[in-house]
Amino acid sequence: MTFPEENYERQTFTGLALTGEIIRVKTFEECIFEDCRFLAVTFEKTRFQECRFQGCVISAVNFAGCRWLRPAFSRCKVIGIDWTRVALLKEPVFQSCQLNYSNFRMLALPKTKMVNCQALEMELAEADFTGADFTGTDFTRSRFFKTNLAGADLRGAKNYEIDINN
Repeated sequence: MTFPEENYERQTFTGLALTGEIIRVKTFEECIFEDCRFLAVTFEKTRFQECRFQGCVISAVNFAGCRWLRPAFSRCKVIGIDWTRVALLKEPVFQSCQLNYSNFRMLALPKTKMVNCQALEMELAEADFTGADFTGTDFTRSRFFKTNLAGADLRGAKNYEIDINN
């Protein structure tokens, strides 16, 4: 078993490589994940509080019922994630990440940061990104529809299409 304990606090995990595993009911507080690979892993009812992910690959992972409190991702590939399945996602920070094919539809994510990211073909419809920081991010073929972008910073962002009526 990859995580035999139920709770992990201020621990660093380096070079983990998990594929297809199911991880249930864990708590990670202020943990650091460096150069880890999570491919088609299922996390069920797991809590990530103020955890940092650096240089990780997180692809096609299911975060069913998970709680994310102020997570920070740096230089990660966070690809094909359906964030609508989480129980809570609060103030995520994505810095220089690939976020392609992810779904944020109808989520309330004020103050989210997606800075200098590649965000191709993402679903952002009907989400609340009030005060978000999207500087330098590439939104090629991403869908903004009835998305609240009040106070959002899009300086240097590119390839986005926003219909002001919707």
